Amino acid sequence: MRFGFHISIAGGFSKVTKRALDKKCQSIQFFSRNPRGWVCKPLDTSDVTAFTAAVSRTTIHPIFIHMPYLPNLASSDGKLWKRSVKELCADLKRAELLQVPFVIAHIGHSNDQAEERACERVSQAIERAFESVPNTVRLLLENTAGQGTEIGYCFSHLQGIIAGSGHGDRLGICIDVAHAFAAGYDVSTKRGLEKTLQEFDQCIGLGKLCLLHLNDSKARLSSRVDRHWHIGKGCIGIDGFRRIVNHPALRSLPGIMETPKKTERDDLMNMKVIKSLVEKTAIGYKRKGQ
Repeated sequence: MRFGFHISIAGGFSKVTKRALDKKCQSIQFFSRNPRGWVCKPLDTSDVTAFTAAVSRTTIHPIFIHMPYLPNLASSDGKLWKRSVKELCADLKRAELLQVPFVIAHIGHSNDQAEERACERVSQAIERAFESVPNTVRLLLENTAGQGTEIGYCFSHLQGIIAGSGHGDRLGICIDVAHAFAAGYDVSTKRGLEKTLQEFDQCIGLGKLCLLHLNDSKARLSSRVDRHWHIGKGCIGIDGFRRIVNHPALRSLPGIMETPKKTERDDLMNMKVIKSLVEKTAIGYKRKGQ
């Protein structure tokens, strides 16, 4: 497994690579603009060139862009929905310019709709965005904890969105293990992890799983509360993460940590812990359809 963190773009993309290397990252994720605003300034060509050149001098891969927090692709509000689709289109275009192969999106909130209808809205948003931006960037749908009116907390939601989009070849899944745990998937135990992966494989197919967000959970199982915590210090625990990073169905995936950070020491601590859990050998794993 290739480990990394969400990296700040403060001061420009040209600074991302050094920050990643300082944290001993093998893979990275970042926002392409302000994550808490709607303003999307054009990319600076020289900054993009500096970023792509810096990345080419490293072995960091794969790289992911995370969409901002404000868009809601499930919204029943026509104005907000169209604006959210526009923001997705912008990140798909920015990813191509930055030579980043993946964009990660939060599923959204149903608010006053039935969950099934909200999932249909997400499918429609994806279809419209992909038709507007027909590049090769893949969109990864991130599962949620199911907090409030969030959809995407169960695998059937993700499967329905993919099936309804008409563009399954450009879609993949990012599983946040803290979100999964809070949503009721007990990835903290051996039996629970196996059951979770079997359900995912049967519902969606492990071939669609492209990324793990490796966050421990400060919230309990099935709490539907999204609270990230340091690796091994939360409810999933150190043994839970040992099984996750060494599982033969998961160990070849990238793992991005979004753990709390007060100082750089926190990131270095979490990187040290997660790497210490990796075992040298593992048996093969047969995925669905193989």
